[in-house]
Amino acid sequence: MEHSAKQPLLEHQEPGPPVLDHSSVVEGEDISPITSPGQFCKEFIAESKRLWYLAGPAIFTSVCQYSLGAITQTFAGHVGTLDLAAFSVENSVIAGLSLGVMMGMGSALETLCGQAYGAGQIEMLGVYMQRSLVILLSTAFLLMFLYIFATPFLLAIGQKEVISVAAGRLAAWMIPQLYAYAMVFPMAKFLQAQSKIMAMAWIAAAALVLHVAFSWLLMLRLGWGMAGGAVVLNASWWFIVVGQMVYILSGTCGRAWTGFSLGAFHNLWSFVKLSVASAIMLCLETWYFMALVLFAGYLKNAEIAVDALSICTNILGWAVMVAFGFNVAISVRVSNELGAAHPRMAKFSVVVVVVSAFFVGLLFATILLVFQYQYPSLFSNSEEVKQIVYQLTPLLSFCIFANNIQPAISGVAIGAGWQSLVAFVNIGCYYIFGIPLGLILGFALDMGVEGIWIGMVIGTIVQTLALFFICYRTNWEKEASAAAERINTWGGAKTIDVER
Repeated sequence: MEHSAKQPLLEHQEPGPPVLDHSSVVEGEDISPITSPGQFCKEFIAESKRLWYLAGPAIFTSVCQYSLGAITQTFAGHVGTLDLAAFSVENSVIAGLSLGVMMGMGSALETLCGQAYGAGQIEMLGVYMQRSLVILLSTAFLLMFLYIFATPFLLAIGQKEVISVAAGRLAAWMIPQLYAYAMVFPMAKFLQAQSKIMAMAWIAAAALVLHVAFSWLLMLRLGWGMAGGAVVLNASWWFIVVGQMVYILSGTCGRAWTGFSLGAFHNLWSFVKLSVASAIMLCLETWYFMALVLFAGYLKNAEIAVDALSICTNILGWAVMVAFGFNVAISVRVSNELGAAHPRMAKFSVVVVVVSAFFVGLLFATILLVFQYQYPSLFSNSEEVKQIVYQLTPLLSFCIFANNIQPAISGVAIGAGWQSLVAFVNIGCYYIFGIPLGLILGFALDMGVEGIWIGMVIGTIVQTLALFFICYRTNWEKEASAAAERINTWGGAKTIDVER
């Protein structure tokens, strides 16, 4: 089964990178067929080391970056109930929508940079990154109008007026964060493809430490409330942008960065199409649980329901960031190995990441159940909110376990370039099945927040099983051939779209 989108054919060859000769910067040869348990264990340990070398710093970076918003949300809960609800809606709906678009469009760069790096076409990484920056900054300009008109948008989709007005005011303050998203993700994917993840981890750690200190100072100590939170959150994201930019421009990336190039403006339309397919895939995933907070706003006593659910999704988000570290690691491993024409190694990497994600998810779910009655006090002073969180914790634990594997499998799709296929899977499992089931349980059967969440978790399980089936049926030799063709096609030549 071949999961390859229609590829553009060369119109004519311009001066640029040489045609792929399968010489690779990825060390070693393809893995030999595994014939014994002992060989399996040996190869599993070796691949686990390679995976964790990438996943460890990626997890740390993802947790730090996610924690910026989560820390602001935590302080907002101590400012006031309305402030927490407003930030939760803005962060989940407005910023969450934009984050999904930017992260998704950036994942196109993850596919191309990873496969080009594996194939030895190092010089193209910088050109790809610059193309992505042009596209994402243009997209940010369009999304800016959502921030400007956030209040009428939230009212139009049925949110309470008092929450919509407060969230809309906060959204206008958060426009600088939108442009930071547009720059962070292309640079991050550029660095990830080269396995330069430790630098990103150090930059994210410094940003988080400063963010915590200044959030406490401005939001609570000086009493600036959510205005102070917006200032600090914007500044923290731009600190990451500047840090990554300085690292790239300092010459540490070698041949991957040779300076600004007019090649960044070539093949933009083809790059846009791949970026849009990637965005649709990732957006459908990130918006799925954004919808959970949105639907809670339609329930009775919406402010309390949104606050309780936002705490749960905050915890879930931290856990998903750990899984997102696996997403980054496996997308790098799969794209590098396919680019290097090592199909069996790519396939074995998938096995290792699924097993690792399974046990990490189980560990996190267990820890949450152990501290079920302690952690809600970190997020809210309201007894009503904490009581609802207590009731939702068992479901949250199961959701963390179920959601830990899914991002890892999505990383396989990004590394192999299956974004369009997975987008259709997500539409069916999430939006045709999961959300309607959640609405039936939550509203028609009067199960409230818990019913909405149960339906959506079932949708996630179905989607994960579908991706498992796709991976199982994949012909990895054909995927390696598709990667070789993709690298040759995207290696600087002009392209036209034709039917094969």
